[in-house]
Amino acid sequence: MEKKQDEQLRRPLYLYDLPSDVLSSLALKPDAGLAQTDDASVDSAPSREQSPAPSSPDNILGSKACSLCGLSFVTVQEQRDHLKTDLHHYNLKQKLNGLKPVSEAEFEKLLDELDVSISGSDTSDTEEEDEDEPSRKETTLSALLKKQASLAEKQNPNSNGDDEESTRKRRGTGKPPLMWFSSPKLPDMTYYGIYRAMFTPQELDNEDAVAVAIKERQLPPISMPKVPKDGNSVPPAYNSRHIFLCMIGGGHFAAMVICLAPKRSKHGSIGPLNREAVVLAHKTFHRYTTRRKQGGSQSANDNAKGTAHSAGSTLRRYNEQALIEDVRGLLKDWKALIDTSDLLFIRATGMTNRRTLFGPYEDQILRPNDPRIRTFPFSTRRATQNELMRSFIELTRLKVKEIQPEAAPAPADEAGKAKTKAEPKLAAPKLSEEEEAAIFNTTQIQAMIRRSKLPALLSHLTNNKLSANFLFQPADSQQNHHAPTALHLAASQNSAPLVTGLLTRANADPTALSAEGKTPFDLAGDRATRDAFRVARAELGEKAWDWNTARVPAALKRDEADKRAEREKKEKESKEEQRRKAEEERLKVEGPKVDDTKNSGRKGGILGGAGPPKTAQEKRLEEARGLTPEQRMRLERERRARAAEERIRRLQQGS
Repeated sequence: MEKKQDEQLRRPLYLYDLPSDVLSSLALKPDAGLAQTDDASVDSAPSREQSPAPSSPDNILGSKACSLCGLSFVTVQEQRDHLKTDLHHYNLKQKLNGLKPVSEAEFEKLLDELDVSISGSDTSDTEEEDEDEPSRKETTLSALLKKQASLAEKQNPNSNGDDEESTRKRRGTGKPPLMWFSSPKLPDMTYYGIYRAMFTPQELDNEDAVAVAIKERQLPPISMPKVPKDGNSVPPAYNSRHIFLCMIGGGHFAAMVICLAPKRSKHGSIGPLNREAVVLAHKTFHRYTTRRKQGGSQSANDNAKGTAHSAGSTLRRYNEQALIEDVRGLLKDWKALIDTSDLLFIRATGMTNRRTLFGPYEDQILRPNDPRIRTFPFSTRRATQNELMRSFIELTRLKVKEIQPEAAPAPADEAGKAKTKAEPKLAAPKLSEEEEAAIFNTTQIQAMIRRSKLPALLSHLTNNKLSANFLFQPADSQQNHHAPTALHLAASQNSAPLVTGLLTRANADPTALSAEGKTPFDLAGDRATRDAFRVARAELGEKAWDWNTARVPAALKRDEADKRAEREKKEKESKEEQRRKAEEERLKVEGPKVDDTKNSGRKGGILGGAGPPKTAQEKRLEEARGLTPEQRMRLERERRARAAEERIRRLQQGS
């Protein structure tokens, strides 16, 4: 039985081509929590391999899911396309603002209230189309968020965090876009979902008769002639049931007429797995009508700021009129198919796009009061043929979802108590005065040690009555874990004067151990610092500390340490003097080492310019190289003035 149910869940089912066993077992489920259900977490039948309660974000995790929006997908491409939709971007904004993400149905309601197109950026072959998408999307999303903020401020000027629960309740008061049906073919608490937009208002008024309406929509398979490559409509003699889908926005237009009956396969099998959508006619237009990097149509900009007179604005006005003529001409050619369509799904946001379709104009095809007109009950992207086909599949494919019964809401008093109990956990622990003083002293002492300020360090310890063995706070930090005392830090900084001063004048303990079990002597990194410990051992005496426990070697007198340091300094200087003499002898014999590549442009290629001497004219040209004409004139005047002064001086001496 479980295998049959799993096979049923994986099987794609379509509204107009349901198996007889599923069709006979469908029953409307009015008490499935429809008004409170988050429809954004609904999955299509082929993707029904998930854990229970998919509406919870914790249960919609995986390689082909969006935990933010509560959606899962059949393929990775569908998941990538979802990341580009306005629903996903809007939920990201909601999360950043600390608000709850919305479902697809709630997002569509927000779009209808905004009355502005914010269609997402679908994949396109035209690069210039993609350039305009980010700015337009960001602007419209910002407009939606600003409008929501202004409406919330008007409705609740004194609102606070306590009104959040009432706001959630008001948001889901309308009817959801999906109707849920139970079937014995499904596991417990699992239902089939069908969009309400696929039924007429008369059928929806009597929900008990919806199951009968579904049975009446079952169509037998048909054989269809091939559609011409130019996308023209089929002969008018075709009388099977079909629907019309249309999207327009941002200079993009796409329309399609799709047959509702399944297409007969070559081998004559008519199972649901062999069902194919039959496109009777399709057409797409694209005109440059949107102002790049600014958004909005040219006509809207002219109405707001006046008529522009640039070449781009003239081109956009022409393209707007051309798009209107193309769309209305196509609708006129498809009049026979549109008049016989069962439903008309149209997305046309904005007054300009609505006037393009609904006029009024002569020989108008579409009427705004046509009862067959529907809007898409989910988020859509740019108007393309692929988007229309995706929308058709989404409309006609049955959804499968597991709906868990809602838990009873907790009483208001208990909820208030739970909030008050949770608040202290979020607050940071308050430090006592002693802890704050210890952290302050730690910061001051460490800064003085890094700057080798021994007098300031000793004065700080004396004035604050601190011991030289004061432990740095907080003790669990990485630095204080490695060097917990002032002597440890001074030794690790290789500061011999600080080590000597702390041991001899501040009585620091050389046997103190760090959390790693190391003494200050173990952290010394050079000979001078290690000698400072040995000198302190000699000056303080063997009884002052347990020097063996401190791992300090034998005592060393200060005179011996100074003599050794002076001896090492002289040896280093003598070695440097010998190196210099050897280099001078080599230069006398071999000459300086010069890179040939650097001297390739010099005459003779020898350092020092050993080539022929330069003439006076060549010297003047070299001096004037790289100067501007004005600088050259000034240099020439100075040369002449110096020459005149030299002649006058010589004449005076000769006389």
